[in-house]
Amino acid sequence: MDMLKDLTSMQFEYGIEEEDRCWLYLQGRYQGRMIEACAHATFFCKLLHNLSSRLLKVPQAAIYRSVGSHATIPKDELKVGIIGGGHLGKQLAHVLLHLVPIPPERLWISTRRPEALEELQNLGIRCFYHNAYLGGWANVIFLCCLPSQLANICAEINTSFKKDCIVYSFVAAIPIPRLKRLLEHTSILRPHYQCVEGFDNIWQSNREITAALQDPEILQATCPYNPAGGIILNIKWLEGVFYAALNTCTAKDLPHTVTLQLMNELFLSVHTDDCGEHKASCPKLQLQDFVSQVYAKALSQRRPLPWFDLAAVQLRETPFTRKLLTCTSLQDHIIHFYCNEFGLSFTKEQQPMVS
Repeated sequence: MDMLKDLTSMQFEYGIEEEDRCWLYLQGRYQGRMIEACAHATFFCKLLHNLSSRLLKVPQAAIYRSVGSHATIPKDELKVGIIGGGHLGKQLAHVLLHLVPIPPERLWISTRRPEALEELQNLGIRCFYHNAYLGGWANVIFLCCLPSQLANICAEINTSFKKDCIVYSFVAAIPIPRLKRLLEHTSILRPHYQCVEGFDNIWQSNREITAALQDPEILQATCPYNPAGGIILNIKWLEGVFYAALNTCTAKDLPHTVTLQLMNELFLSVHTDDCGEHKASCPKLQLQDFVSQVYAKALSQRRPLPWFDLAAVQLRETPFTRKLLTCTSLQDHIIHFYCNEFGLSFTKEQQPMVS
C-alpha cells in the first residue's frame, strides 16, 4: 500500500513549475528501463537454471569424450554475482532472489559499501567488497557499476573468471568492443534499449520491480519483439542468449545433436494457439541455423558445437540473425516461452504486439 498516494504535497511532482512538467515523462522512462533490465536478467537466469536441470538428465554415455577430456554433467548450481550495490544492483538482487528463484547462498554482491546492504544480508545474501573473489566464484556476473568504475573493475576480475563465465553488463555507456578489450573475455552479454516517443507510460514509477513483473500488462511490455511502453530491446541480445545456451552445452562436451534436442525442448516447449494438434507446424531449430552450411556438413554426429564468441554474435550477422527477425512462428514461440517463464500464459487474442 502506498501511504503517500493521496498526499499531494508529498508527491514527486509537487512544486515543479508548469513549464518543467513536460520532463516528467523521463521518470517513467527511467523506471521502464529498470524494469526491463531486471526482467531480461531474470529471464536469462531462469533459462540457465532450466537448462542446467535438463543437463542433469543427460546420460553420461552421451557426453563426447575428446582426448584428455574428463567432462561430466555438474550439479544444478547456478551461482550469480552482482558487482555494484546501488539502486540497480539492489533491485536486481531482490528480483533474482524472488522470481528465479536463486537461493540466497548462491547470490553474492561485491560493493564498496557492503554495510549499506543490511536488508539484503538479512535475507542471506553475501555482501562484501572483493571483485576478483566474486569473479572466480560466479557462473554469471552482472555489472551494475558506474562507467567511471568499469576499467578498474575489469582489471580486477579479468584474470579470475573461467572461460564459460558470462559477464552481463548494464553499463550502457560502454559498448561491447570496449568491454571485450577491458575484460579480455568473449562471453559477454549487453542488452541495448531504444526509447521511442508516442507510447503511454505504463511503468508506474513508484512501484517495486518485483511486484511490477507480476503484472501481466507490464510483463508483456518487457517481451522481446514488443514495443509497448516505448522501450524496445535490441534483438541481438536475444541472439546472444541463444548462443550462450549453446555454449553452456558445449562446455559439457555434449554432441551437437543432443544440444539441439535440448534447445528445441527448452525454447520451443510452450506452444501457441496456431500449433497443430501434433505440433507439426512448430518451428524447429536446426544445425544450419547457428553455423554455416559448410561447417554443418563437416561436423560429425558426435562432435560438440564450436565455442561461440558472444560479443561477436551481438555485433555481426550470424546464420541465426535472419531467422530471429523473419520467422514469425519462432517469434510467437519465444514470446510464449518468455511469458511462461514468469508464470503468465495467454490466448492468441491476448498475445503481445510484434513489431
